[in-house]
Amino acid sequence: METYPTWPNLAAMMFGLARTWPEKPMLRAFRDGGWHSIAWGEFGRMAASCARHLRAAGVSAGDRVVIVSENRPEYPIAETALMAIRAVPVPAYTINTVSDHAHILRDSGARVAIVSSAVLAARLREAGRLAGGLDLLVVMDGVVMDGAADAGDRAGGELAWSALVADADPPDDIAGEAAGIPASVLACLIYTSGTGGAPKGVMLPHRSILSNCRGAFELLRPLHLDNEIYLSYLPCSHSYEHTVGQFFLPSIGTEIVYARGVEYLAADLLTVRPTIMTVVPRVLEVIRNRILAQVARESPWRQQLFQRAMAAGLKRLDRVPLSLVERLVDPLLDRLVRAKVRARFGGRLVAACSGGARLEPDVGRFFLALGLKILQGYGQTEAGPIVSANPPNAIRIDTVGHVLEGVDVHIADDGEILVRGDLVMDGYWRRPDDTAAVIQGGWLHTGDIGTLDAAGYLRITDRKKDLIVLSGGENVSPAKIEGMLMAEQEIAQAVVAGDGRAGLTALVVAADGYDDVAIALAVNRTNHRLSVTERVRKHAIVPAFTVDNGLLTPTQKIRRMLVIRANAQTLATLHG
Repeated sequence: METYPTWPNLAAMMFGLARTWPEKPMLRAFRDGGWHSIAWGEFGRMAASCARHLRAAGVSAGDRVVIVSENRPEYPIAETALMAIRAVPVPAYTINTVSDHAHILRDSGARVAIVSSAVLAARLREAGRLAGGLDLLVVMDGVVMDGAADAGDRAGGELAWSALVADADPPDDIAGEAAGIPASVLACLIYTSGTGGAPKGVMLPHRSILSNCRGAFELLRPLHLDNEIYLSYLPCSHSYEHTVGQFFLPSIGTEIVYARGVEYLAADLLTVRPTIMTVVPRVLEVIRNRILAQVARESPWRQQLFQRAMAAGLKRLDRVPLSLVERLVDPLLDRLVRAKVRARFGGRLVAACSGGARLEPDVGRFFLALGLKILQGYGQTEAGPIVSANPPNAIRIDTVGHVLEGVDVHIADDGEILVRGDLVMDGYWRRPDDTAAVIQGGWLHTGDIGTLDAAGYLRITDRKKDLIVLSGGENVSPAKIEGMLMAEQEIAQAVVAGDGRAGLTALVVAADGYDDVAIALAVNRTNHRLSVTERVRKHAIVPAFTVDNGLLTPTQKIRRMLVIRANAQTLATLHG
C-alpha cells in the first residue's frame, strides 16, 4: 500500500476492504482447543447480517449501544454493524462494576447492550435495572433469558448472537448504505475517567479515528508493513487498542490475532509469533524483570555475556563506536543473548508501539539495546487517541516522538500541550461546560505539560491534571476513590497515587480515635466497592494535611500534588 486510501467513514472502510480482500485472513481467535481464522469476506457478511438484525430489533440511527466483551472477532463485527446503521457503539470494560455500567447506561442513554458471556449478561441486567431498563440485550455465548438461545429465537428483549449473524446474503445493501455516512457523524462514545470522578463520554466522530489511521500509516511507512501478524491483548474498550487494533492495522492488511488473555500472553507470543504489537509500559516492565531475574540465576560467564551484549547495544543507541574486539564478538552476542530475548516475543517482531502511559526511558533503552524496536507514543482518548509517536528510523526513547501528520501541536505559555486537527473529539457527551473548558478556539487543552524541540520531538514533562494513568494504560480518577475513602468514618483525609505504576497506593490520615487496624478495614471495605483497577493495593497512615503545612488550601481543598511530593519517600516504599 503506497498511500493510505481516503475513506468516508470507518464502516465504509471495513466493508470496502472486505470486498477487496474476500479470502484474506482478518481475525483469528482460540476456540474449542485450537486457533480459528475468519477471512475478510466472512467478516463483511456477518457484519451486514448483524446490522440488519439489530435494525429489525429496533436499533436506530443515533442509538447508543453498550458493548462489553473480551477481545474476540465478534467485537469488530458488532461495532462495524452498528456504525453502518449510524448507531453509536459505547465500548465498556469487562471489569466494570454493576454501578459503573449503570452510570454509563444512564449517562449515555443506551437501552441496548451486547455482551460476551452469561456472567456479563447478569451484570448488565442488574445495571439496566438500576438505570431504568434495557430494551435489548444480545449475548454472544451461553443461554439468554427464557431459553432464547437459538438463531432467530427471541424472548424477553434478549437475543442470542447467532441470530444476528445467520444471514447468508452478501453485504451489498448495508455496505452501500454505509458509504453515504459523512466523516463528521459520531462513530463511537468512549468513556474515560475525569478528575471530577464520574466517567465522561468522549464523542469521537469517524474523522477522528480516520485521522489517526492516516497519521499512523505515514509515521510507520519506514517499516514497510505488509501482511503483518498482530497480537491483540489490550482491551478493545481502551481507546488505544480500539483505534490501532480494530481499525488502523486491519486497514493495512494486518491479521489480528486475539490473545487468550493476559495470563496467556507469554505463551501466545511464542505460538502466534507476531510481527507487530502494541504494548503498555507495564508489560515491558514485567518482561524486563523476568529477564533480569533469569540472568541472575545463570552462571557467571553467561551473566557476563548478557552484560557485554547490553553494553554494546547501549553504545549503539548512544552512537558510540564499538571497538574492534566488540565488533568481532557482537555477532556471537547477538546469537547467544539478543536472539533469546527477541524469542520471548516470538522472534519475528518488527516493532512494538508503547502507549497508554509513560514509558521509563531505562526500560525502553533496555529493549532497544537488545535489538527490539520500541516506539513510544503519546495521546489521549479525546484525540482519537494518538497525537505523536517515535518514527521507527529515528527513535528517541526519552520522548514521545513526532506529531502525526495532519496534527497541529502548540505549547501554551504555561507549558500545556494544545492539540488541533481532525483527530480532536467533538466534545464530552451532554457536558457542554466540560467541553468548553478543554476545547477552546479549536485547540484541545490536554492537561499535560511538555516541550517541542527543534527536531520536532515532543516531550511530556508533567501533568496539569490529576488523572492517574497506571503503567498498564488504565485511566483512574483519584477524586472518586479519595471521596469513597473519606466517606468512611475512620478516614479523615486521603490522597491516591500511582501515576506510571502498576497499581494504586493511598496516603491516609486517620480520624481521631482510630488505629491501624480500623484504617485497614476501612480501606478494604472501600476496595470491595471498586473495580479491580481502582482498588488501593497498599496504604500508609500519614500526618494531617493542614493550611499551616501547605497541604490544604484556605478553602479546605487538599493540594494533591504537594501531598504526593511531601510524601515521596513513603510512596516509594509502598510501591516497592
